[in-house]
Amino acid sequence: MARQTGLIKIKGTLDNVTFYKSKDGHLAKMKTSIDGARIANDPTFARTRENGSEFGSSATSGKVLRDTLRNITNNSADNRVVARVTQIMTQMKNMDLTSARGERNVGVGLQTPEAKALLKGFEFNVNALMGSVLYKPSSLDLLSGVITIADLLPANDIQWPKGSTHATLSGGFAVIDFETGIGELQLTDVANFAIDGPLLTVELTPATPAGTGVNIYLLKVEFFQLVNGVQYSMKNGSYNALKIIEVA
Repeated sequence: MARQTGLIKIKGTLDNVTFYKSKDGHLAKMKTSIDGARIANDPTFARTRENGSEFGSSATSGKVLRDTLRNITNNSADNRVVARVTQIMTQMKNMDLTSARGERNVGVGLQTPEAKALLKGFEFNVNALMGSVLYKPSSLDLLSGVITIADLLPANDIQWPKGSTHATLSGGFAVIDFETGIGELQLTDVANFAIDGPLLTVELTPATPAGTGVNIYLLKVEFFQLVNGVQYSMKNGSYNALKIIEVA
């Protein structure tokens, strides 16, 4: 893959080079001459088919995660989150040490503590990392999914975006079976407070999600500006932070 750098950007195919525009800018790539049917049947491309199968499985697992968590990520994810989720799913798939090549998958990989450790700490918005937004540590009850943040002083313990007046802390408790593709998310209650609010202890309590699989716990910070008695989201949520704080 090559990047177009000239003043005039080209789109289309010229001498087996395809020029196109993507999220990464104006790019160019060689047009392949390999027939799709040959890739699907020729023994020479066995490794290619195996790699393609595993990549497809990882991408599907990423979609399962995103779909399950959609109600908490819809205003707290950057525009590269799909690619980043797929990348980490591919890494977790590699933790599957029992399935045959071409059949390795995230569901088996996540049975290992190493794969869980890869997913723990995932940030959905790289433009607002949790550690740079919320300075107070949180504690988590794995059984109930309750998240507690003690002795939070809003003015000191949060990095407030310019113009923001209020913030909301919330969380989520999800159970996802990546082998069946079934998941459920339960959101916590929310704690909303002003930048000049008093010292408080936040306790975020979810219902227990149904099903079996991997438990995923999330913490979210949202920012608002108060105008005429109404709190408006800051810059369409681009300042909001969302992080997977534990995987069990």
